[in-house]
Amino acid sequence: MATYRIGEAAELLGVSVDTVRRWVDAGRLAATRDENGHRSIAGTDLAGFARSLAETPDGGTGRSSARNRLRGIVTAVSRDSVMAQVDIQAGPFRVVSLMSREAVDELGLDVGSTAVAVIKSTTVVVERG
Repeated sequence: MATYRIGEAAELLGVSVDTVRRWVDAGRLAATRDENGHRSIAGTDLAGFARSLAETPDGGTGRSSARNRLRGIVTAVSRDSVMAQVDIQAGPFRVVSLMSREAVDELGLDVGSTAVAVIKSTTVVVERG
């Protein structure tokens, strides 16, 4: 069975090491100590916890069939007369979206504003991490 140290779990969940430690200390996430006294989390426990986080949607999101939501900060907006490109940094992930200029203007997307990238796709490429 795969096990993860606190730092690895934090990286996979996209949160700080301190956040994972607080979750463990509060009993929200199970962890054991190895022979060296380091805390480790069973892969199945971490997967279940990650699923539970995903099941609690961000406040303010409407109902949608899309399950992949990445909240982040807009880092770049390029507009022409019809289309626009919006770059969002969501934790360690850079998401680039092409949309109409009208949509960007209506949403008020500018560098420094927050946004949620909602990803719905029929094809997802998965690489082993």
